[in-house]
Amino acid sequence: MLPVVCVLLAAAPAVKPIEAPELMGHMRFLASDLLEGRGPASEGDRLTQQYLATQFEALGLEPGAPDGGWVQPVELVGVTGHPETLTVQAPSGALRLKFKDDFIALAGHQRRDTSLERAELVFVGYGIRAPEYQWDDFKGVDLKGKVLVVMNNDPEDDPSLFAGRARLWYGRWDYKYEQARQLGAAGCLIIHTTPSAGYPWTVVQTSWTGEQFELPLGPGPTLELKGWLTELATRQVMALTGKDFDALRAAASSRKFTPVPLGVTLSTSFPSVVAKKTTGNVLGLLRGSDPTLRQEVVVFTAHHDHLGKRQGGAPGEDVIYNGAVDNASGVASMLAIARFMSALPKAPRRSVLFAAVAAEEQGLLGSQYLVEHLPVPEGRIAADLNIDGLNVWGRTRDVSVIGLGKSSLDALIVELAHAQGRTVKPDALSDRGFFYRSDQFNFAKHGVPSAYFSSGQDFIGRPEGWGRAQREKWEATHYHQPSDEVRDDWDLSGAVEDVRLFLELGLAVANAPAMPVWTKGDEFEAARKKSLTR
Repeated sequence: MLPVVCVLLAAAPAVKPIEAPELMGHMRFLASDLLEGRGPASEGDRLTQQYLATQFEALGLEPGAPDGGWVQPVELVGVTGHPETLTVQAPSGALRLKFKDDFIALAGHQRRDTSLERAELVFVGYGIRAPEYQWDDFKGVDLKGKVLVVMNNDPEDDPSLFAGRARLWYGRWDYKYEQARQLGAAGCLIIHTTPSAGYPWTVVQTSWTGEQFELPLGPGPTLELKGWLTELATRQVMALTGKDFDALRAAASSRKFTPVPLGVTLSTSFPSVVAKKTTGNVLGLLRGSDPTLRQEVVVFTAHHDHLGKRQGGAPGEDVIYNGAVDNASGVASMLAIARFMSALPKAPRRSVLFAAVAAEEQGLLGSQYLVEHLPVPEGRIAADLNIDGLNVWGRTRDVSVIGLGKSSLDALIVELAHAQGRTVKPDALSDRGFFYRSDQFNFAKHGVPSAYFSSGQDFIGRPEGWGRAQREKWEATHYHQPSDEVRDDWDLSGAVEDVRLFLELGLAVANAPAMPVWTKGDEFEAARKKSLTR
């Protein structure tokens, strides 16, 4: 039995265990209409920050922001504006693509005016440069001023390349936009399909419309336009000059692929409203009890933001993106863990930072800012344990670890899950790249070993396949939609087990003699070694 389990059992008479009503109470407030979807820099966002700061204070935590306060301000730039049409011109004629139906696009910069005049479209396959796989989709072709059309995801047919069907960062939209920017391209349009994205077109419509936030841009080139195309619109564009999309897609799965000019140009112009705004990461610190190890920190993260309100809804229509599962549930979990840890007779040996981070839905912005402005050097961060979305359907026999095999944290999770009578399995939906889609990714990029897990899909008392069906139904119906609201018929028994597992993992890491390490050869190992020398 792990020492941490003994600690928890010894503390049980004195500390109230984490139960469903505690989680539900926080969730009901955080996902209420009062907070109007917790959009960044909104009044609901400010109320959320105040709620979290007062909760941390009531628990007896110390203010954790670098300036000694509860809130670490995060400056954002909000950009509102979309083209109504994109005009694709070919020798044989023109095609006008319609906003929302055929594409979603916005400015790739932080200026008022966006304009493209007959910019050449070039298909660049998956848009990946990966020396470790001897892969380069660009082959040195000059793409300055071009609009790149790029496949979503990464090649998955060969299990020896890009982890097979498991998606890596190379398959993410932010990687593809960054590659286009570095190449001096004028724009980048990602081809959306539900299988390649892991979510339907409606999620693109809700997530990429309205005001979009970024951290202030530094020096260097910017894109004029970035966005998404439906597969149907892509086929229509290529048909203008007789290109076979299926043939191009097949060719893109080979190392020999080279960029293909599509023989058409793209034109558009539109204004944007650009505004500087502020959100904040809410940080509470539980000071460690060991005089030496207290200088090291275990971080719990959960993003407190969601999508706000949809503009232009019909009278009586629900336009508030309440974000109950995503991610009022994760914040509620972190508050419950903070309550339990702060009530222990003796604090853990290492310090614990509870970080409710901002603007995750806008591209992991709050956690990016946090890791770039940590209250301690990144080499002293023992681990990041990230909670993003709870299971609301009951208990499972298994635990799904996102990125299983990446670090020594896995062995702790396996032993702790076994004590609960559960087995650990790899992510059943690894093709969706969840490790690179939530806040632990920013910590991992800076070398911090990170854990992100949830209930598995083997639900007690349910037939085989039921769990996966519930997950897929929820993503198709409620993910990033106003219907992600608290429901009285939820069964949080499995969520409680997961939250207790996060708690026990945090205590295990905080009390262990040594900090966790990445698995030898992992993609983030070099960053960790570098951070430990500073």
